[in-house]
Amino acid sequence: MGDRLKEKVALVSGAGSSGPGWGNGKATAVLFAREGARVLAADINLDAAVETKRIIESEGGICEAVAGNVSLAEDVAAMVDACIAAFGWIDVLHNNVGIVEVGGPVETTEDSWDRVNDVNLKSMFLTCRQVLPHMERQGRGAIVNIASVSGIRWLGVPYISYAATKAAVIQFTRVIALQYARSGIRANSILPGMMNTPMVHAPGVIAAYGGSAEEMIRRRDEQCPMGRMGDAWDVAYAALFLASDEAKYITGTELVVDGGLTVNCV
Repeated sequence: MGDRLKEKVALVSGAGSSGPGWGNGKATAVLFAREGARVLAADINLDAAVETKRIIESEGGICEAVAGNVSLAEDVAAMVDACIAAFGWIDVLHNNVGIVEVGGPVETTEDSWDRVNDVNLKSMFLTCRQVLPHMERQGRGAIVNIASVSGIRWLGVPYISYAATKAAVIQFTRVIALQYARSGIRANSILPGMMNTPMVHAPGVIAAYGGSAEEMIRRRDEQCPMGRMGDAWDVAYAALFLASDEAKYITGTELVVDGGLTVNCV
């Protein structure tokens, strides 16, 4: 166990995993706990959140698990209330929830557009709206939002709603950072690149890469200058840095975690 988040309380949304293995939120919640944080693990799937709690507690950490749909204001309010009731305050808000649905501006249905916007963007508005007053009263806090390099460049697959929401998350985070800079609250975003997590093994994503998981992995690995995708732990360690006091003079910025993808001209 480390102490980079010793005595801090972290609320992690999307702290479960959408499939077998390690998603970004699950890895981050576990890593936060390993570094001394008390964690409120929230996920729309309670079983997934409880699995994260089980891992944390098996390692001697402290975690509470709650179910909640972060696109619903009442669920978010209950989630934040549960964290305050359990631990007394919130030092770190980590917004990790996100979904991807493949389609360009013509193929994407209005329902799909609304669903992705609600989950990827509205959720961050709702969690920040609930948590910021607590952080402002405390005079401290760190918000870490998961965006994506798809918010700043084309990645070869037309998922316009995903790209648009991730671009919006970047500016959303910057605005919060500047508005609350003198309140002791920092806000930063992480831009993962090609990551091999359960989310990219969804049928829609696999279909966009030729219809097989093997082909999807091969093509995504090939796009990366390092010759391989990253994993959930690469994102988790970036989140740990931004959440910790090591980043006490960093706010309103984007930490790119992409193995060199966005600086590659190919």
